[in-house]
Parts: sequence; structure tokens; C-alpha cells
Amino acid sequence: MNGGGKVARPYRRLPHPVKLGRTMAAGRQYSRGMPSNAAAPGVHPPNEQYLEAILYLEEEGSQVIQARLAEHVGHSAPTVSEMVHRLKEAGYIEVKGRSIILTASGRKLATSVIRKHRLAERLLTDVIGLPWHKVHAEADRWEHVISDDVEARLVEILGNPKTCPHGSPIPGSGGKPEPATVLADAQPGDRVRLSRVTELVEFDQDALVYLDTHGFIPGAEATVAARGPDGTLVLEVGEGTVVLGASLAKQLYIMPVTTTPARPTKGRQSKLQLLR
Repeated sequence: MNGGGKVARPYRRLPHPVKLGRTMAAGRQYSRGMPSNAAAPGVHPPNEQYLEAILYLEEEGSQVIQARLAEHVGHSAPTVSEMVHRLKEAGYIEVKGRSIILTASGRKLATSVIRKHRLAERLLTDVIGLPWHKVHAEADRWEHVISDDVEARLVEILGNPKTCPHGSPIPGSGGKPEPATVLADAQPGDRVRLSRVTELVEFDQDALVYLDTHGFIPGAEATVAARGPDGTLVLEVGEGTVVLGASLAKQLYIMPVTTTPARPTKGRQSKLQLLR
């Protein structure tokens, strides 16, 4: 409360973790735990790194152009231009105008890498018990060394999971993307279930820790309690609340929940009214 006895509105003083404060390139370097020019085990073979990035951008519905690809992989424009030329010469991509399109062989390789990555994430969370916010970076090191035989065994051990821990479909599992919408479009009173987070969030350790700490991970349900003029959302998750900035809310995909949640206690209602 301030001196006048009023509860300060949360929209102007959000903690750093609820906003995406770093770019994809910086997040990728941070999550790998090594300099971008390091020559160490686990670094992507260049062709797989670029093909994987192209398929990720496609999944997010983005037109794949060199500028977006450069931002995603964290390389300079000349480096990306040279690599695009090599991939085209190798028959992995086609370039039509500004658009970069995967060929059948390029899509097959990219899909294989992403499948192994997401299976590795499942192994790390479901069997090994690695914290949710750490598995994406670790799986980046595993995806290029998992053989086809190990992949088949992983499918058996894990029970052919349909999604990774972040909610994205695992290629070849039969899982299909849900017709989800972004959380940023939600309104007060909406009951939602978090379906998946984008890869941009997967590379932001602060955002992942913040979401995990507040129990708002894929599969969790929440009620939109309040919405600020700048798009900030206050969600009721279980017995707690979580405040999400507009930039992060745009990177979270949700599904509507039609069941009516349990009626909050009187004290709970009063708290949410104050947040509004």
C-alpha cells in the first residue's frame, strides 16, 4: 500500500522475469553456457543448426527470411548469407524472392533433429528429473549424438510422448498442434490452459524459472483476474497469482477451459478486486 491507503497497481512495477529481456540470439548463447564461437562438444553442426532454425520459424508461423534467420541463430548477415548459399547448393533449401523454403531432404533432416531434441527433453524431465527450465539447453547438446537405435528405445521407454515438456508436438509421434491462441488476447474472467511456450521463451532462463516457480507450465490452468492498460495480465493459478508482461504473454499459447473453476474464497476475491 502507498501512503494514501491504496494498493499500488502492478502494471508499472513488474519484476524483470515476467518480460522477455533478451533477444533470441542472446538467449541461445546464454542457454548453451558457452561463447558463441566456442568449439566444444555439443555445438550444432552448421547445416543442422540452420535447418532446425528454419523449421522452428515455420512452426511459429513466421516467413523465413535471412534477417529473421540471422536473429534466431545469432550470426552476422554475411555469415547467414554464406550458409544459405551452401544449403541451397546442397539441395536442403530453396530461395524464392526473400523467402527460404525447406526442400524434402532439408525438412527430413530438420525434423529428425527436432524429434531427437524433444525426446531428449522428455527423458531429461520425466526420467532423469532435470528441472524444467534447464532441459532445452541440455537437449541441444544431446540431439546431434542420439542414434536412430537410441531414438527408438527412447520412444519405448517414454511411451511415445506426443509433446515435449514445453508443449510442442514431437514430430512422428502423431501429436498435432492444438488450435491455440496467444495469452495476450485473453480477457478478465477467461479460464485458460497453457498449451505451449514458444522457442523464444525456451531460451529465456529467467522467464522459464518465473513460470515454473508460479506453476504456470504447459497443462496448467488459470483464470485471468485482471488486465492492465499496457497488456499486463494477472492470472490466478492454483492458490497463487502470477503477473505476466505483454511481451511474455505474446509468447504463450493457450486453450480455453469450459469447466467452471471452484468459487474463490471471500478473501481471495477481495485481493483480486484490489489488483483490478
